[in-house]
Amino acid sequence: MANQPVLKGVHHSARPIWKLRETVEFYRDKLGLPLVHAISARGWGPSNHPDFLHFFFDSGQHSTIAFFYYINTEQPDYTQPVADYRYEATHTAWRVDSREELLAWRERLESQGIALIFQIRHELIESIYFNDPNGYYLEITIQERPMDALDAEDATRTLEAAMALEDGLQAGGGAFTSIDQVWRAKARAIDPGADDELALYVLDAPEFSPLVQAAQQASGVHLEKLGNGYWKITSEDALVFERKQLGFVPALWNAALTGGFVGQVSEFDRYRLQISRGEQ
Repeated sequence: MANQPVLKGVHHSARPIWKLRETVEFYRDKLGLPLVHAISARGWGPSNHPDFLHFFFDSGQHSTIAFFYYINTEQPDYTQPVADYRYEATHTAWRVDSREELLAWRERLESQGIALIFQIRHELIESIYFNDPNGYYLEITIQERPMDALDAEDATRTLEAAMALEDGLQAGGGAFTSIDQVWRAKARAIDPGADDELALYVLDAPEFSPLVQAAQQASGVHLEKLGNGYWKITSEDALVFERKQLGFVPALWNAALTGGFVGQVSEFDRYRLQISRGEQ
């Protein structure tokens, strides 16, 4: 059997633009990314393919970010930026090695008059977000800790649970409407036979450790470390957590149940989470 081929990182991402000068001046002059290569060509392939420029900026560690500028064409509506989570989900994220570097980039953006959308911490990373002249989302991020085998195992459990729900939806076997369904299915896979309990499963990772610490201090709450990389928090009555007491930023708070749970989320707003007994 041949050896499994291995990728060596991202060479480039590429998107179309219709603002040539603004794009070049933004990436080369404002961000300071060297312009390292350009292709200028007659249209490729079909007869209706326009002439174009395809150019690349160095974004570090042998990676580049690239753009296509199609000459004498009108920008189609479907490429126009819109304030919509589906449009904003497509973005480029660059890595830096320290929070000092992240803050230095924020200072550079502000000094160049580039509006910061927000700075946010979510699970493993802290990032700053901003737009380029074409409305494309950009991110600069620091990863707080390395991803390890436990992260990979947890990701597999999450995606396997979600794919099974999607399969059921496509087969007409039920609706897939919320992340709670994924979390409940994941809990069953982590701890088979726990359906009659009231339980929260917490990945044994630093960012979620405040949940474990809160359970240690709570009255009527039992804490058990499982052998598969999770803590199990149980109670006869209800499990209640306060975001501010945990010190969770909003993005991490929204993922507080990511390890899975058994029970019913009877309350989950910006400040308080309660898991109670109820229909599964």
